[in-house]
Amino acid sequence: MGPPNAPELFGAFLFMPMTNIKNIIFDLGGVLLDIDTSKTNMAFEQLGINNFKNNYALHKMDSVFENLETGKISEAAFYDSMRTLGKTPLSDQQIRDAWNALLLDFRTESLAFLEQLSARHNLYLLSNTNSIHFTAFSQRFTAGAEKKNFNDYFTKAYYSHVIGLRKPDEEIYSFVLEDAGIKAGETLFIDDLAINIEGAKSVGIKTHHLLPNERIEKLQFS
Repeated sequence: MGPPNAPELFGAFLFMPMTNIKNIIFDLGGVLLDIDTSKTNMAFEQLGINNFKNNYALHKMDSVFENLETGKISEAAFYDSMRTLGKTPLSDQQIRDAWNALLLDFRTESLAFLEQLSARHNLYLLSNTNSIHFTAFSQRFTAGAEKKNFNDYFTKAYYSHVIGLRKPDEEIYSFVLEDAGIKAGETLFIDDLAINIEGAKSVGIKTHHLLPNERIEKLQFS
């Protein structure tokens, strides 16, 4: 047995304590969309930017990446920063392709599971992303799915580059609660990064840290 209120494993499913949960907030990358940052690191290295991975990581970023994710700089400014970092005259397209290399496939079974959950819960999305990635994964989704718009799965989707805030800052979770008109104690947040989980906990939101071998459709919400 785990500690009080801890999830318990039963067969292939993880049963979640869902008492009084009315709302579920999902992360995107690593939860609904597979990503692999090593592919972007490798792509930039192949372009001659060998120090890229020292400046970029999902849990800790250089100010250029944070500013892109909070909409403080334009795509053009980002491309110029990458050219400066690599000290090489790369085209916007080369940089865009390398930057988007980390985006893999949507988890179709997980998306299908959202349809079931939406009958019982209000669903929201909260993602640290940027306009370049947003365009890329939106186009990929539209090309391979029945729904025309990825956001249709949710009551509302919140993207860091649109709202000017990013996880794990406490302010972004408070913003979502207030904007959506929902209560922290009635809300579950699912993310694949522990640091983002801690940010949500700080404002009283219930959480589940989704591990690499877990999928949301294997979480049996009781």
